[in-house]
Amino acid sequence: MKSLMRRGPAASALMALVLAALIPAAAPLFAQPVAAGQLRSYADVADLTMPAVVNISTDKVVESGGLNHPFLDDPMLRRFFNMPDDDIHGGGNNNERVEHSLGSGVVISADGLIITNNHVVENASKIVVTFMGDIEYEAEVIGTDPPTDVALIKIDAGEELPFIRIGDSGKLRLGDQVMAIGNPFGVGQSISLGIVSALGRNIGLMDYADLIQTDAAINRGNSGGALVNMQGELVGINAAILSSSGGSQGIGFAIPTAMAMRVVDALRTVGEVQRAYLGVLPQAVDQSIADALKMDRPRGVLISQVNEDTPAARAGLQYGDVILTVDGKEIRNPSMLRNVISLSEVGHEAELEILRDGKPRKVMVRLDRLPDQQVAAGGGNRAEPDSDDSLEGVTVRAVDARLRAMANLPDDVDGIYVVSVSPTSNAAREGLAEGDVIQEIRGQKVASLADYQKALAGDKDRPVFMRVYKPQQRLSIFIAVPR
Repeated sequence: MKSLMRRGPAASALMALVLAALIPAAAPLFAQPVAAGQLRSYADVADLTMPAVVNISTDKVVESGGLNHPFLDDPMLRRFFNMPDDDIHGGGNNNERVEHSLGSGVVISADGLIITNNHVVENASKIVVTFMGDIEYEAEVIGTDPPTDVALIKIDAGEELPFIRIGDSGKLRLGDQVMAIGNPFGVGQSISLGIVSALGRNIGLMDYADLIQTDAAINRGNSGGALVNMQGELVGINAAILSSSGGSQGIGFAIPTAMAMRVVDALRTVGEVQRAYLGVLPQAVDQSIADALKMDRPRGVLISQVNEDTPAARAGLQYGDVILTVDGKEIRNPSMLRNVISLSEVGHEAELEILRDGKPRKVMVRLDRLPDQQVAAGGGNRAEPDSDDSLEGVTVRAVDARLRAMANLPDDVDGIYVVSVSPTSNAAREGLAEGDVIQEIRGQKVASLADYQKALAGDKDRPVFMRVYKPQQRLSIFIAVPR
């Protein structure tokens, strides 16, 4: 190329022709124009969204852990302990003190509606909202929903406020870029950038969770703040982190707008969240259960119990059914089933696709409102292990009247009592434990040792699929034990 460049205009023209032939086949040298509606820079996203993200400070009256002793009535002793005169008992005679906390919120309407986390404003006696520029307003609580950790508050600014556009969290994909905005550690409004690390997470902090996991830095004080996409739309409300130090370690969680806005709409219109329910005890389908049920792969959720006088019971659902979809939406785990059902309208006719005895069928279920109380809610008759007609590492005996009384088993629980389980056995790994009662094996009720051994004498190549009563939890679940 250097020699061509030295040969003057002809050589330059030749080089231009060569480049013209090569460039179309190569990767673009410059970024392509952004699609209509997309923003060109992280700064554009920040400019569009930060004015609608606020800092929230609260005062909460809490029980004091202060000292309460008559000797502390002495002024000299109070001075010795460096205690003010009005804090003799750690906060007055009622043993109460005022606790200050910080969080974040997102303005979602021009008239001052703000969404945040329930734990940010819970039990607050005073809520102060601060905008960029240190403009402060006192807020009132419109409604809260502890099961999803969502709260709706409102301020009266006397003028239209900047608010954020609501995006569709259902369109998020793994790897999408997102920006977290909030007030970490009370240092002031800050932004951090990351990607969507996972979807549909449930970390046990909320009764209903379908969380977005992100590596955008989320810290204390970010709770209630915004998680936005690169179009400047709200896709989540920052809610929690997993951390051993208390600071961000790249594992943060946000409540998706699909769930948060459903709660907000209910709080704004009727003042409470009315949840639908099905009335079943679901459990995950793992590989062993899938093999036992001759499924091509683990999918759906297995019904291990149908409660009486519930929508599920009235629709004819049975334990042993596998729920694959609800209204066409694929169900991947028990948490997802609970969320999909709870977000449905009370009275909705839900169409469930299920597997029963290996055959697909559809069942229509009219969903009722979740009841209020559930809103927050040896010897000769012993079979020894390691025989052809038993489970390896498991010792059982038939349930008789004496054993039923000793084990405090309900009268309606029949089956084979598990005397012991080897901790290294497949049965133990799948969750079978001493004190359990095996009620069914491969759909056959087992009321005697003969029933038990006959049921186990079948297909040795497939896991043993059992319905087992767990006395500690007082419920029955399914277990699939590889042979």
